[in-house]
Amino acid sequence: MNASVMKLTFKAMGGACELVVDGLSAADAQPHLLAAQQEIQRIETKYSRYRNDSLLSRLNQQAGGEPIECDKETLQLFAHADALYNISQGLFDITSGVLRRAWNFSELRVPSTRALKPLLDLIDWRLVTNQNTHVLLTKRGMEVDFGGFGKEYAADRAAAVLLDAGCQHGYVNLAGDFRIVGPKADASPWMIGIKHPRKPDDVVATIPLEIGALATSGDYERFIDVNGKRYCHILNPHTGMPAAYWQSISVIAPLALVAGSYSTIAMLMEEKALDFLQLSGLPYLAVDQQGRCYQNQTQADGHQASA
Repeated sequence: MNASVMKLTFKAMGGACELVVDGLSAADAQPHLLAAQQEIQRIETKYSRYRNDSLLSRLNQQAGGEPIECDKETLQLFAHADALYNISQGLFDITSGVLRRAWNFSELRVPSTRALKPLLDLIDWRLVTNQNTHVLLTKRGMEVDFGGFGKEYAADRAAAVLLDAGCQHGYVNLAGDFRIVGPKADASPWMIGIKHPRKPDDVVATIPLEIGALATSGDYERFIDVNGKRYCHILNPHTGMPAAYWQSISVIAPLALVAGSYSTIAMLMEEKALDFLQLSGLPYLAVDQQGRCYQNQTQADGHQASA
């Protein structure tokens, strides 16, 4: 790697993280990389469902009880969740995290309809109220979970920290979701590989990016195989069952928050995914269960996937 390229790697949000800047000395780059790392860790601390003291955990603990006042950042994320709920016809629902009470991807067991039914009764974004900055989950037992876009939001925020510090070249990679800060110092694009959903050591395509973001949703990160059938962690809030039509879908967008949200919605839309993505105008690469690849005919901003 070029001596001017500085990298910081660490674990956060359940995966491997990588922050890269180019064109700066080690002394100049290090404090900016650490500040971006701290921003990612701040978001994880604030919104992690695994921390009892996080804001979302406190909201969930108060479900059916008293509303909790939320700050501007949180209200903006709830507004994003509302928009996603509407454009996905309810398929992207941040109250669907309760399904993990039935689905355990460390056990080779598919939950029964009887086990899913009481959890499905707790899923309905429309039952989350917001009055004068006070948010309430109106039904006891409900939960909200930012797992569907929290990592991508953190990538955008880390990139903003680097940009605000004057970094013009680099990228943020949070477990395969990328936000580009700017091209390499020599003005060439970063070559971003999209992991092959069935061959862990291979890539299905390589994308040149100078700006924007790329995020991938797929059935290969967390899944179980039961009687020859794959069940992944992307769960339909209407049925409680995993999305099963696509191996993976990658989307390019100006923000990681948008790219990740749209790739997840497309996975959940199954056979309607390509129509949804075409309508969005965002570049995409989708791999179906037979391994066939699909991408929109006109690649926005000149992005072109190469296998």
